[in-house]
Amino acid sequence: MPEIKKPREGSKGYWPKKRSKRIYPSLTTYPEADKPKVMGFAGYKSGMLHAIVFDNRKGSLTFGHEVSTPVTVMDCPPLKVIGARAYENSVDGLRILSEAMVKDLPKDMSRKFKIGNFKTEEKLAEMEKNAEKISKIRLIVATQPRLSGVRKITPEVFELEVGGKDSKENFDYAKTLMNKEITAKDFTREGDLVDVVAVTKGKGTQGPVKRFGVKIQNRHAKKKLRHVGSLGQERPGKVRHTVPMAGQMGFWRRTELNKRVLKIGDDDITPKSGFTRYGLVKNSYILLEGSVPGSKKRLVMLRPAIRPTKVKFNLPEIREIVR
Repeated sequence: MPEIKKPREGSKGYWPKKRSKRIYPSLTTYPEADKPKVMGFAGYKSGMLHAIVFDNRKGSLTFGHEVSTPVTVMDCPPLKVIGARAYENSVDGLRILSEAMVKDLPKDMSRKFKIGNFKTEEKLAEMEKNAEKISKIRLIVATQPRLSGVRKITPEVFELEVGGKDSKENFDYAKTLMNKEITAKDFTREGDLVDVVAVTKGKGTQGPVKRFGVKIQNRHAKKKLRHVGSLGQERPGKVRHTVPMAGQMGFWRRTELNKRVLKIGDDDITPKSGFTRYGLVKNSYILLEGSVPGSKKRLVMLRPAIRPTKVKFNLPEIREIVR
């Protein structure tokens, strides 16, 4: 019998395998948009349920039937816009042109940086004067964990890009959002596709079998089982970085594409006993079809689908959410 072989597991695109710099990621790539709008959002991963959904996708094997599908509940309190930042193009890429922070910052922001008397109006006037140089406008937003089920006070601060082709319109749109809140309904609608960006669960140091999926050896191979057969060639006399070896596994930044938004609601979706290791969803939430990387209570970034599928989805018809 010939030896059974299989393709290697794991993508070389995710290299080197090392810990993420931060427990929540930042969005660096966005899809194009015709009109000014916020191109991102964030929510805390609460847990998973399953929903009974009527399959209205033509051509599907279960078309016209009720299907049970797993859903992820994202606790999404509104994001507070605390500033705006303008970027210009340079030889080395985007460079900060100017930024403006609101005067009345929340008290919780004192845990992140020193709150002072910012010259908001002067900075906005400077940005408007140099509107021709502006290449990108990004909002500086802060989460409000007090409104969520996460038992923490310190908010997360990050940037969200304003989509659009006209820099003047983008600036005017960002100016209207200063010191206001962005809700989940402002970002997306039911039935749309979004990408999720998160930091996965950390699993510590693991061996090459679990980390890379290499074959378990028999007892004749150096009297070991869970190891790599060879570390490489004799010349040059070094171990290359591509050799599967033990090391850090998990706590990596990962992006999953095209998650369908099944529902955006404000009603009570928490099970009677609460979400395990999370608690109660006190504010608005987003139901995403399928799973989401990361552990519970972790902040997950959302953006419009950058590579949407060609198949157009109808509005989802949820018959029941099983808690």
